[in-house]
Amino acid sequence: MLKFPLLHPEIIGALAGAGHGSRILIADGNYPFSTRCGPNAALVFLNLRPGLLSVTDVLSVLADAVPFESATVMQPAKAGRYALKTDPDIFADFVAILGAKQSSWGGGKLERLDRYKFYDAASAPDVCLTIATGEQRIYGNILLTIGVVRSVN
Repeated sequence: MLKFPLLHPEIIGALAGAGHGSRILIADGNYPFSTRCGPNAALVFLNLRPGLLSVTDVLSVLADAVPFESATVMQPAKAGRYALKTDPDIFADFVAILGAKQSSWGGGKLERLDRYKFYDAASAPDVCLTIATGEQRIYGNILLTIGVVRSVN
């Protein structure tokens, strides 16, 4: 019996085969899953409908199950159609969830990559799991690097 709320068998299986330095992508409903998925990544669809499930719902459950050493987001565009003047609210949600559930995920700071560098990182061979969500907020993608489990001795 599991002691944490994560029950999804494909996600648990992908995590069981992952280790320190492996990455997990939790992506919004706009992410190009068919063309930007890592060659070693299990692709799990949790996008039941627009808005369900959200990236933050999935992050909250994964943060109970896996230690993260870093978290990377897509830097919002400064100009053009998808430009934002400030960070999207979802970034603050990411920091709040990770800060509450992870003691050492990178000092409370999200790393940032521009769009195409983020896509390259999210489709690299070290990504073990890509989770499609129904998240509707733009820039709602987070790439998590798995940390280490310390000995309890």
